[in-house]
Amino acid sequence: MKEFNITIIGSGPGGYTAAIRASQLGYKTAIIEKENLGGVCLNWGCIPTKALLKNAELMNSFKHVNEFGINVENVSFDFDKIIARSRKVANISEKGVQFLMKKNKITVIEGKGSFIKDKTISITDKSGKEIEVIKSTYTIVATGARARTIGSIRFDEERILSSTGAMLLKKVPEKMTIVGSGAIGMEFAYFYNAFGADVTVIEMLPSVLPVEDKEISDVVAREFRKRGIKMFVDTKTEDVIVKGDMVLTKVSGKENKEIESDVVLIAVGVQGNIENFGLEEINVEMFKNGIKVDKDYKTNVDGIYAIGDVALIDPKGKPWLAHVASAEAINCIEKIKGLHKRDINYNNIPGCTYCQPQVASVGLTEEEAKSKGYELRIGKYPFSANGKSRAMGETAGMVKLIFDKKYNELLGAHIVGAEATELISELVMVKSLEGTGESIINTIHAHPTLSESILEAAGAAYNEAINI
Repeated sequence: MKEFNITIIGSGPGGYTAAIRASQLGYKTAIIEKENLGGVCLNWGCIPTKALLKNAELMNSFKHVNEFGINVENVSFDFDKIIARSRKVANISEKGVQFLMKKNKITVIEGKGSFIKDKTISITDKSGKEIEVIKSTYTIVATGARARTIGSIRFDEERILSSTGAMLLKKVPEKMTIVGSGAIGMEFAYFYNAFGADVTVIEMLPSVLPVEDKEISDVVAREFRKRGIKMFVDTKTEDVIVKGDMVLTKVSGKENKEIESDVVLIAVGVQGNIENFGLEEINVEMFKNGIKVDKDYKTNVDGIYAIGDVALIDPKGKPWLAHVASAEAINCIEKIKGLHKRDINYNNIPGCTYCQPQVASVGLTEEEAKSKGYELRIGKYPFSANGKSRAMGETAGMVKLIFDKKYNELLGAHIVGAEATELISELVMVKSLEGTGESIINTIHAHPTLSESILEAAGAAYNEAINI
């Protein structure tokens, strides 16, 4: 029986990051993966979807290129090549993780890992045959999550799609219905609309991108409607039925109707992969849809830890994001090592949506800040007033900053517009350092840049904005 200091089950952003940090700290490390290194994020999520979205961005740019004095005629696309490029990007990323495993001398075990009663780990192949049993001083469960569905609706990945199925369609559907307007739903709505699909988005809550500040969500809704995307909010999906060549989506609420489309994408979130890993064999305690852990990512069973989408510190949940899993991985390993490591502040996690206009935020929304009793200073600055935005022809959106009036601390930052997902890092840094409006105002920003909008929004909160 092989023995390791640390073994990780699952090789997504949490798993492979944990393995690398463990190896760096001198642990004999193994990682168990039943499919491709990198998990859903590298192979079917974060990375290949961004490749698709770049195609959509280019396609939309061609529609307006004459505004820049450039004439392009008869623009067409090869959808097979678009999908193939996305898969190529994913494959290159997976090979990158393979290289990192070799570089860091991590033992990669191909197969499915499950606990047996003495906390050893049984490895089985695709047929279910046991091929190996290993022992580990510490084991970290990083098995991630999968797409969640509604009621009795099931994915067939041909007509009723998860995000994976939506990435592999053979052609652009004439009509597409998307249930759920979180990041995944809105990104695919943007992508398929760019290539001519008639897209309808169904959202049960009062606004699209419901976790975002409402003013920010409203900007995205307005821009999407300009592109012809239909959106129904306060509308509940009751059922999705395949009928002949069409799919019927039955909805109720503000709208009580049946929506016909060629395909339906269910994008209502994810659920942790907790089944069939032998967790019940060793009596690991669960929350409803995840593994219960403490702030050090320990389960109730000595030597067993969990990180990423499958791990829950609070039954109310946390952001299920790749960068959260990676941060938890490093935090967990360094605490096992006994290094002094601060707990992760889950209020300082940036959230990003990569449609156009992009959306990025950190901290409290205006509604949340008010509900907590803060007296606020709010500064807003539209990209239409920013010189670099005008030069780029990307004037939709704004920066919105929320400060505590008493201490001037940055409580929340919200950006919608060009490069929002890149710009947010400055504000994550300010917030993590408990920075104030004055911190931003006194920081000289290069001109002309989109980041000047952050400076101006901070100035607006204190009646010091120059360019508005």
